[in-house]
Amino acid sequence: MCDSCGCGDSKIVPVEVQERVLAANDRQAAHNRSHFRERGVLTVNLMGSPGAGKTAVLESLSRHYAGSRKLGALAGDLATENDANRLEAAGIPSLAITTGNACHLDADMVHAALHRLAWKDVDLLFVENVGNLVCPAVYDLGQECNVVALAVTEGLDKPIKYPVMFKGADLVLLTKTDLLPHLSGVSLAGYEDSLRKVMPRFEAIPVCATTGEGLDRFAAWLEARRAAIPRATHAHGLDHHHDHPHHAHGH
Repeated sequence: MCDSCGCGDSKIVPVEVQERVLAANDRQAAHNRSHFRERGVLTVNLMGSPGAGKTAVLESLSRHYAGSRKLGALAGDLATENDANRLEAAGIPSLAITTGNACHLDADMVHAALHRLAWKDVDLLFVENVGNLVCPAVYDLGQECNVVALAVTEGLDKPIKYPVMFKGADLVLLTKTDLLPHLSGVSLAGYEDSLRKVMPRFEAIPVCATTGEGLDRFAAWLEARRAAIPRATHAHGLDHHHDHPHHAHGH
């Protein structure tokens, strides 16, 4: 649990403090969103449990695009730059955001990282959030859409046990589908049934990062979202001078 926000626990952080934290975060998120929309960059908040396959999906997506789209990524973790290094090796310009003890990214962390990543040159920017099915769902980062990676090995009841995450998802990627033949009592239909119970608008794509299954559908979904980005009527670039401080995160 994050000691900076209490993650919804009023016994850790008083409710009024949480409300101030979230209000400040939402203001920064709106600021971030204006930057992204001004440049026509589709920004995706990619969430999921540790080991759900978030990084592997992005590696596979990079192979799928094969240079036809420019991808960029911010990779959040409590410690290490492992995921950012993997994405760099896959040809995706990436920056690690190490949070220390925070179990989610927030809009300030994303904004500070943008000053150190050539994000204006990309078509699709992925914010790979800290592995967690609870806290990342609460914080707006300025993204255009939320995508949740859910591995078929995690259990059919995960959407029902963690409804906040899936209620806010625009798309769920059912990952590691190559393992289905080895799982007893698990099926795509079972996961889809669970997701339909909590997602206001059900949308899921089965994918396998190893074989590339489903990556064409995911890419088509991303292209449709990118085409529908509302263009900001006014925004200013990140090369401007702010009158507010930037806090350093990552490497």
